[in-house]
Amino acid sequence: MYDKSLALQILSQVHDSVKTIQKRFKPILSVEDFTRSDQGLEKLDAICMQLIAIGESLKNLDKVTSSSLLHNYPQIEWKKIKGMRDIITHHYFDLNAEAIYEVCQHHIDPLGQAIQTIIHDCENQNRG
Repeated sequence: MYDKSLALQILSQVHDSVKTIQKRFKPILSVEDFTRSDQGLEKLDAICMQLIAIGESLKNLDKVTSSSLLHNYPQIEWKKIKGMRDIITHHYFDLNAEAIYEVCQHHIDPLGQAIQTIIHDCENQNRG
């Protein structure tokens, strides 16, 4: 068994990062909105920082739970999220704004929904 309160704390941090990405991405309507101005590049940088935080937090969650939690939610490609963290961290100067745009456009909302579900499930397990 793992420390559910620590797992919930990590999940809450991931949820906060997802909400931050959603807020920062809202005015971005195209890849060019990231790349054609300093303000767009700042948004790209800020979103990348949150993606790094999410990937790192999910790696920590796996450590805390001995990899026993996330696999119960296969609708999300957890390995790819953790891998994106590695790519952004280790290959930042090769970063592809289109890939980040695609992640924000198609994967952040489902991730947020899955994290909310996991939090709900963990909280209900604590009550049971």
